[in-house]
Amino acid sequence: MATGDFTHPNGVAIRVVIAAIAGKDHDVSRYRDVQAFADRALGYQDGLLGRMHRDIVVRTIDLALSLGPPPRRVLDVGCGTGELLRELSTRLPEARELTGVDAAAAMIEAASAGGEAERLRYLHGRAERLPFDNASFDLVISTTSFDHWADQGAGLVECRRVLVPGGRLVLTDLFSLALLPTLIGARSDRARTQLRATKLLAAAGFRSVVWHRLYADVWLSGIFRAVTASA
Repeated sequence: MATGDFTHPNGVAIRVVIAAIAGKDHDVSRYRDVQAFADRALGYQDGLLGRMHRDIVVRTIDLALSLGPPPRRVLDVGCGTGELLRELSTRLPEARELTGVDAAAAMIEAASAGGEAERLRYLHGRAERLPFDNASFDLVISTTSFDHWADQGAGLVECRRVLVPGGRLVLTDLFSLALLPTLIGARSDRARTQLRATKLLAAAGFRSVVWHRLYADVWLSGIFRAVTASA
């Protein structure tokens, strides 16, 4: 599927996206992001941010489906309005279960309003306490959500728990040394670099951690990265 062109000679578009996703205000509640996403639910897929997220979703799916046999049971953590799962439903016709969970109830309402096939389901819940049994999924995937988890380490432990042995995690978000200046105040504990995220993945019990570039463009590849790992 064709993806959008978000390059800009002076990086203005990239800075807009970083500011919106990473957040400029540092002295905030650790749960502030949930309300912010709830407020954006109805127009989440609109404008520059909507196009950027769509592009990231498609590229992340391409990566996930290149890792091995098609997964039968998929969990999208931080599913938002359900765009990733709707795309997967067309690309994985044999998948038995495509499930999304999001901490913002308004996002779940927007995702559920589509009336798609029965194998798509959306649940209200947090990454830190996933409402599923152990070893429930072959693939856990998340796009531009990880940075907003209240406790990233606990969320990764939960992702590991719900994966079958050998199952895959695919995580795409902002990971860059350029984001070090944002790690102040209430966001000082964020894993916004590859080193920090790799340490959390290892602590959660993941193995075979591999980092991937989603973009050839120097601006985008320096900010957005994907990481894959095995349970």
